[in-house]
Amino acid sequence: MAKLAGRPARLKRGQFLAEGPQAVREALKLHQQRLAAGAPGVVTEVFASEGCLDRFPEFEELAEGANARLATDDVLAAMADTVNPQGIIAVCRFVDVPLEEVLDAGPRLIAVLCQVRDPGNAGTVLRAADSAGADAVILTGSSVDIYNPKAVRSTAGSLFHLPVVLGADVTELAAACRARGIGILAADGYGSLNLDALQDENARRRLTGESTPSEYDLEKPTAWLFGNEAQGLSRAELDLADHRVAVPVYGAAESLNLGTAATVCLYASARSQHLPAALPG
Repeated sequence: MAKLAGRPARLKRGQFLAEGPQAVREALKLHQQRLAAGAPGVVTEVFASEGCLDRFPEFEELAEGANARLATDDVLAAMADTVNPQGIIAVCRFVDVPLEEVLDAGPRLIAVLCQVRDPGNAGTVLRAADSAGADAVILTGSSVDIYNPKAVRSTAGSLFHLPVVLGADVTELAAACRARGIGILAADGYGSLNLDALQDENARRRLTGESTPSEYDLEKPTAWLFGNEAQGLSRAELDLADHRVAVPVYGAAESLNLGTAATVCLYASARSQHLPAALPG
């Protein structure tokens, strides 16, 4: 099982490791949901220490039908990617889904990671997308493996909450989004639209019932493009967007990091999509 920390073994077996109580708990919840729906489960094996089961007795019920077994701390340490494993590890089947499945479900908010290479950043954005109520996270073919142990840990269990698409072609994705009426926004520090101003304009129009069109309606279904940590979005990727949107920086920092910028952008869309239609009359 320790080999699943490496990408070749993960790809060969179609499995990955979830480590720690939070990730394993969410994996097992999804496992039980799928079994109840008559679908194959997510978790194939669970290894836990006696100490972990004493601290988290709910795992005994959650792990029913998941081939759970006791393991010593030494065995868990040999399996884990972390220096200090937290007493429980689950072997999980890949959970990514086809792009068509996501788009055909009528998504309203999507996070697209273009050439994102750091597993911690990818996991952080996925967690932020989950928190903002996004319908999916899509990674392009050149992005990091979301099943990398660090990426899985960084999602804090959110990997098991929303659909994830891997290996997408961003040009084909943009065309498919447009065909379904999904707008495309590029997060770009040099963008011509200011996110704060756009939010204010959208909120004012919604709350007053004003019919004057805005530069972009954040309420509409939207796919946000987020680029590489060092270079940002490429020229070709930027050209695919309907608009380039900048998160304003009011202090002396040069820019925001990827995870922070993505969180701000996704919550801007989520806020607009959850605003009331208008102030009561």
